[in-house]
Amino acid sequence: MRMRLCFMLFVTFLLAGCNSTSKVVSVTPETTTRTYRGTASVGDFLTVTINPSALTLTYTNHSNGDTGTIPYSVNTDGTYTLSDPHANLIAAYEVANYGLLIQAAKTGPNHDTPALITAVNSTDISLATFRSQAYNYMQFRTRAGGVQIGSVSIDAQGIASTTAFWPSGLYFQGGTAFGSGTMDLSLAELDTSRDFLKLVDQGDSSLYDYVFGTANGIFAVDSPNGAILGLKKTSSKDFDPSFAGTYRTISYQKTGASMGSNNSESGTPTLSHATITVSSAGVFTVTDDQGNTPTTGTLTPVADASYLYGSGKLGDPCYGLFTYRTTGATTQQDVFVTFMGRAMLFSSFTGSTVQSGIYDYVYGVGLK
Repeated sequence: MRMRLCFMLFVTFLLAGCNSTSKVVSVTPETTTRTYRGTASVGDFLTVTINPSALTLTYTNHSNGDTGTIPYSVNTDGTYTLSDPHANLIAAYEVANYGLLIQAAKTGPNHDTPALITAVNSTDISLATFRSQAYNYMQFRTRAGGVQIGSVSIDAQGIASTTAFWPSGLYFQGGTAFGSGTMDLSLAELDTSRDFLKLVDQGDSSLYDYVFGTANGIFAVDSPNGAILGLKKTSSKDFDPSFAGTYRTISYQKTGASMGSNNSESGTPTLSHATITVSSAGVFTVTDDQGNTPTTGTLTPVADASYLYGSGKLGDPCYGLFTYRTTGATTQQDVFVTFMGRAMLFSSFTGSTVQSGIYDYVYGVGLK
């Protein structure tokens, strides 16, 4: 079952070491206003401004027209509680002038879909920012199996080539777990703000894809099919101990999901917080707010996972992208993680091996 990437198959991440110049020069990050561009996993493109002096968050959802200025309070753990009178934006976590995660309840064209918003510091870009670059990416969406991973390489002319893995494709008769595609970024137009590119969507010419990121290795696409978040590949497949640490996360989870017509999806969605610790040896452990450990495992390079990389599978070793697989009596879980700077992208897909078409998934972004 082939799902559109942004590139007819295929953001958040996007939150990596940002030495690129911000549109708002930060002298004292605790008190100056910060502006971010973001993508929601439902496929909404947003501008978000944090004013720490007034303790307000102002946002514009360019996809569905929602706007607002929301008071927030800072919790003892550094997260934000948002007092949105419309009960849309609920909570957030920010590393000032670096990245912003938001838990949203009413996104999408019908203003009713829970989603994770991942935003990166607003900075000047152009097509040249992404030419001759290669990234590992994850696509986060709220339908069609939820999770997709792979790599995207952009040549000197702006042609983006992708190789992708859809975990959900392993569990459906006639499904396609691996695929590839291309997109011509040279057709994109630079917005007058100079911090994103706008491109007609390949699947629906009435809609647009929004490309943004940083010169330091962030590639993000907000597409009608969800958020595509890319981090620059590393020079080695091996785990770098500098990735170790404790990450605070906001994640989107759907349980008991099944696929419907036109890639629609049933299941129960939730947004939650968790802490992820990564040891210097690459042991990955998730601890939720209740102190439970829903998953733990040792990260293995995708390049060394024979069930992912090779002939008829991923066509790129995806240096810097890691995984582990756990198999239970009736389930199989695949976990994927990639790092850059102070940021982590993670996702997990669990399929039932005895009940056809039932699955769970979770994805999110962590900052340390």
